[in-house]
Amino acid sequence: MSLLAQIPLVKMSILMYIRFMKRTAYKDLLTWKSNSARRPLLLLGARQVGKTWLMQEFGKAEYKNVVYANFENTPRIRSLFDNDLDPNHIITMLAAEFNAKIVPGETLIIFDEIQECNNALISLKYFDENAPQYHIIAAGSFLGVTMHRGFTFPVGKVDRLTLYPLSFYEFLDALGEWRMIEAAKSLDKNLIQGLSTKFIELMGLYFYIGGMPRALSAYIQNHDFDEVRKIQIGILADYRSDFTKHISTPNIPKVAMIWDSIPVHLSREKKRVVYREIKKGGRASAFEDAMQWLVDTGLVYRTSRITVPEIPLAAYEEKDNFKLYMLDIGLLGAKAEIELKSYLNRDASILKNYYGALTEQFVIQELKSAGFSPYYWGRDKGAAELDFILQCHGEIIPLEVKSGIRKRSKSLDVYRELYRPAMSVRATLNNLGVTSGLYSVPLYIIASLRDITA
Repeated sequence: MSLLAQIPLVKMSILMYIRFMKRTAYKDLLTWKSNSARRPLLLLGARQVGKTWLMQEFGKAEYKNVVYANFENTPRIRSLFDNDLDPNHIITMLAAEFNAKIVPGETLIIFDEIQECNNALISLKYFDENAPQYHIIAAGSFLGVTMHRGFTFPVGKVDRLTLYPLSFYEFLDALGEWRMIEAAKSLDKNLIQGLSTKFIELMGLYFYIGGMPRALSAYIQNHDFDEVRKIQIGILADYRSDFTKHISTPNIPKVAMIWDSIPVHLSREKKRVVYREIKKGGRASAFEDAMQWLVDTGLVYRTSRITVPEIPLAAYEEKDNFKLYMLDIGLLGAKAEIELKSYLNRDASILKNYYGALTEQFVIQELKSAGFSPYYWGRDKGAAELDFILQCHGEIIPLEVKSGIRKRSKSLDVYRELYRPAMSVRATLNNLGVTSGLYSVPLYIIASLRDITA
């Protein structure tokens, strides 16, 4: 079966374009707006995942007017925060700067790239304490880095929301495949099985395009896979440029080496990152800051090993044993230079060895978007290793990922024999079902895992 069949050409319309960019996070923003205990909101996420667009569209749709301040593009705005951080003073200055009437509850104030103005970040504390009537959303591509660099941070005075690349369900929504989303979320075994061929084809399309908004927009508008790949390569180039702009000189080559090693590590059966394989004689002490920079910017997802599967998982994290995944499956394919023809035919030589890596990348993106904090499980001795281990419904749930329809997984069998979990999950292309606490979950509905195991 072709991984990318002839998906019907998506006709672009204004309505479709608006729907394309609607994100699940929009509902979270509505919840934030209506919350009487609302605090200034920090919108986190990597560059180019759509933070600015989402904030501005939310403001246009849900407020009478928007005051948008970008501290990177308009440096003079920083001076408004130089001398006085009293909220009333700041509101007066912003109103004059933007020639706008700022009305509590009717005006959305957006502070974009706020990491460029530490005083603006500090001011959120005073807005929370002294002027909570104002609705403020702040965002920045390097906020995660800022939090770890000694900047004064309004701890406990802000709400937080992380935006990821579009999930598979958001991808389907963008393509107008609303019935497929309804079918997936219905958890109707027969309905999902009947649509499995189309689900697999659409999932294959997502494997190539991924969830970066610009790449998906290009596909929707032109149905041009070459243009999609050019955009992906351009995004990767932009990220590499960030290395030189935002990292201390000694760490630039280290960040680049870790970043370039991710496709290689994911190609191996055991995908754990080993520093000496990145650079001869490499040690954690030399690479730790560089690796943390990539994590803090949201460019990579890190999963640490758990050998003791008990609640809370974070208490048993082994930070020296970890795997790294990229933020987006489409970018991973571009970085690994996987050509379109390799996706068109799953039997192509490159994907015989690499399709498993792409599948794990897909699953971790879905898990992160669904609000999970994944770890992986492995034994100190022996070959048993589970792809992911999750905390859900007050239980520890082991999750084994298989790229095809194979039902047996030795590592999951070992884990179940050792710990007798109430629930365990095998994600494959098989149909939805459950037997003796073992859930068979089709890969393309893994985002519904909470509902499936409820």
